[in-house]
Amino acid sequence: MGKAIVNVEIPVSPEAASRLQDEVVRQRAGAFLEAVFGPGDPRRDELLDLMDAVGRRAEEAGLTEGDIEAELAAYNAERRL
Repeated sequence: MGKAIVNVEIPVSPEAASRLQDEVVRQRAGAFLEAVFGPGDPRRDELLDLMDAVGRRAEEAGLTEGDIEAELAAYNAERRL
């Protein structure tokens, strides 16, 4: 027997809602939410674990803190336009 799946309603921006029309995007979003909020040790923070894993992959790819800070600064400047 497969895992029970339920639909939930989550408020998102119109842009995010538009992207969620794509089945592949919905499946990825669901997998992400399942990883963060799914079953597991309630004392463990899966989101922090995921963020740590992303950080390790960025370091392995050669990104530095300076690269990340520059990218965030460019993103924030772009949003102010």
